[in-house]
Amino acid sequence: MRLRQMAVAFLFNEAGEMLFLQKKSGSRFLGGHLVPIGGHVEEGEFGDPRQACVREIAEETGLAEPDVGGLKLRYIINRLKAGQEIRIQYIFMGIVASGSRLVSGEEGELLWLEAGKLDGMHVTASTRAVLQHYFEHAVHNESIFTGTMHSLQGEPAMAWSVLEDWED
Repeated sequence: MRLRQMAVAFLFNEAGEMLFLQKKSGSRFLGGHLVPIGGHVEEGEFGDPRQACVREIAEETGLAEPDVGGLKLRYIINRLKAGQEIRIQYIFMGIVASGSRLVSGEEGELLWLEAGKLDGMHVTASTRAVLQHYFEHAVHNESIFTGTMHSLQGEPAMAWSVLEDWED
């Protein structure tokens, strides 16, 4: 069984908008979707998903680490894909400094969208589940949440837990 790790960031601005990447419709992976900033954790980053996230932010937006404040791990999502691949997605939240300049790359267009408004947006089931949970339960909560994707009557669903040490 393979293991694939991803590190992504939901980035906010001072106006309360969220930054998404609108993937080109012809893209091989998630074509036409609105996705958070991020991508695959590379081999040298397996022990440090934050490093992978910072690298992906720079590659996809042109933002350097000092341009993103409060970048914190908030979610870890687990999924079994086709019985052959375990996917682990590390999800960070951060704030883009006022006046920072964004540079769209080859993957698509960067868009600031109203935070929490997912109606009609072409997003993945995991993005929808994370943002729904975040705005309903975690905006003012500093916990790290873990979620496991599963099927609920044929529809994607997420089972949530707080990530905590049982010894605390």
